[in-house]
Amino acid sequence: MAGAGYLDKLNDKQRAAAVFGVGADALPPPLLVIAGAGSGKTSTLAHRVAHLLVNGADPRRILLMTFSRRAATELTRRVERITAQALGTGTAAEALTWAGTFHGIGARILRENATSIGLHPEFSIHDREDSADLMNLNRHALGFSKAESRFPAKGTCLAIYSRTVNSEAPLADVLRDHFPWCASWAEELKRLFAAYVAAKQAQNVLDYDDLLLAWAQVMANDAFAAHIGDMWDHVLIDEYQDTNRLQARILMALKPDGRGLTVVGDDAQSIYAFRATTVRNILDFPNGFTPPADIITLDRNYRSTQPILAAANAVIGQARERFAKDLWTDRKSADKPRLVTVGTEAEQARFVVDCVLEDRETGTRLKDQAVLFRTSSHAVQLEAELTRRNVPYVKFGGLKFLDSAHVKDLLSFLRLARNPRDRVAGFRVLQLIPGIGPKAAADVLDALDLSADPRAALHDVAPPRRAGADWPEFVQAMTTDAPWPAALGQARAWYDPHLDRVHEDADARRADLLQLEQIAAGYASAEAFLTDLTLDPPDATSDTSGVPLKDEDYLILSTIHSAKGQEWKSVHLLNAVDGCIPSDLGTGSTHELEEERRLLYVAMTRAKDRLTLGLPLRFYVTQQTRNGDRHVFAMRTRFIPTEILGQFDAFHWSPQHHGGQARPAPPPIDVAQTMRQMWT
Repeated sequence: MAGAGYLDKLNDKQRAAAVFGVGADALPPPLLVIAGAGSGKTSTLAHRVAHLLVNGADPRRILLMTFSRRAATELTRRVERITAQALGTGTAAEALTWAGTFHGIGARILRENATSIGLHPEFSIHDREDSADLMNLNRHALGFSKAESRFPAKGTCLAIYSRTVNSEAPLADVLRDHFPWCASWAEELKRLFAAYVAAKQAQNVLDYDDLLLAWAQVMANDAFAAHIGDMWDHVLIDEYQDTNRLQARILMALKPDGRGLTVVGDDAQSIYAFRATTVRNILDFPNGFTPPADIITLDRNYRSTQPILAAANAVIGQARERFAKDLWTDRKSADKPRLVTVGTEAEQARFVVDCVLEDRETGTRLKDQAVLFRTSSHAVQLEAELTRRNVPYVKFGGLKFLDSAHVKDLLSFLRLARNPRDRVAGFRVLQLIPGIGPKAAADVLDALDLSADPRAALHDVAPPRRAGADWPEFVQAMTTDAPWPAALGQARAWYDPHLDRVHEDADARRADLLQLEQIAAGYASAEAFLTDLTLDPPDATSDTSGVPLKDEDYLILSTIHSAKGQEWKSVHLLNAVDGCIPSDLGTGSTHELEEERRLLYVAMTRAKDRLTLGLPLRFYVTQQTRNGDRHVFAMRTRFIPTEILGQFDAFHWSPQHHGGQARPAPPPIDVAQTMRQMWT
């Protein structure tokens, strides 16, 4: 008998979403939960999963997909706590073996079905940097790097390929809409992408996009789709507004009638179009079924004060198309969000730091405050001011494990040991050996490609002439089998002397590799470890940006995109002016402009108690100007028109009237004349 009360903490709409359709003989009909910012989305989704388990659902037949492995882990932990309260045990939740990201679940599906869909089960997965390197190898091989006019760089080529795959749009349309400067290379890009795909297949490699593309392609086969879809009774998707067309196609193939399908999201927080996501997925979801899916809207906000919500509602209320909702809260306050006009970006930085320090002195930790911005470059003046005034901060966007050279070296060794046809990994590892350069590495890899068993062929390959005694050690380390995770320790032992030789800060990097070994101990196999680390890497310990060294407390600096899902007591938004938000690059079409509006809404709804939007009047620009003035003037963002100004407290700030007295300008001098007179 289930313990009573495990749903008592939910409000009426959260409870309706948690229990919807559960307990009937048939699977629940399709459900869309529109979860406004701060409305308890994660708690509601966790309670729905727990309610399924309490009512007899088999946890092994529940598929739960989120957009990060950490989110899946947190969701699973909440389900365990709730089921333990309801049943007196959490063992049911522990069997939720199908919880993860779209890409992670896709990799598992493809690996488990590899032999029946034309893949080798030990395929490697390339991260973005490896994919760009492989793209570049083919770019050079086709002679495009020697073209008379500049051919797109490897990163641009990969971005074009990725957007074409994920948006399922024709290459010509992608070039026209997103990369117009590359449109003249359409035919060459087709050849390059064909060569890139052929190279991946020859090397038994999948890239990040392939995990969705291959999954979607096999789901186009009705028999295979039915086979995969029959694995789960219930499919629950978080952050559905952030899915792309491939993910939506996979989902509809899994549950074509929608039975057992629940998606949760907020169209007002769809802000990742640069990753080929589309808000149309969530807007069109209800009408994808007959009868249409049920919709439950969570509109009670537990995060922000009512004045902040009123302003945010006014901003998003101007959207051309959306699911109607007005967030509300019991959190009353007399403080409206502030619109602060300042003269320049430098004055904005000074004002923000003044406010941050004042809040700190009145009891708000630096960690409970955040400064948000549209792009990282907007924070340059602020970072200088924070440094000048000795305020520690962390700027989100530090290097990841996989961006660190030493970690990529070690992971490449593991990948090459399991898939000797992986040329990107091979080039990286072989060139760690003294005396081996690109030409010698290519010769070794060519010889391996000609062998039916390339791993065994390492013993027969003639060692590069300059490799000397290092070659036998490499072959032995590459071909000696060791159980997992001892195999990682063996790889690290081989790499350790190279680490000392290649990097001056070897000790700091060695700490990362020890941490990597600890992480590996939690995985059952090298394949699972490499897959998870590639798709959802943790932060590196020695390479994060802006690590606070002077204080245990520090201010948060973040782009709006990185801030999604976060909250702080006090939030400052920089540059709430046209040209910054909306970005001058984000006004080319209606859907781009609408996403910029949603971006402002997301920034505003991160604030719990205080929200301030900065409006600098003048910006310094680096472009040449005819009149010699390197400043441009800005206007308040179009997303805050005159008719909603009443939702804000607007005022002007100047350094003369706040925290200091204006000083008279110094007398003019002619330095140029003085310098000329030195030689006369």
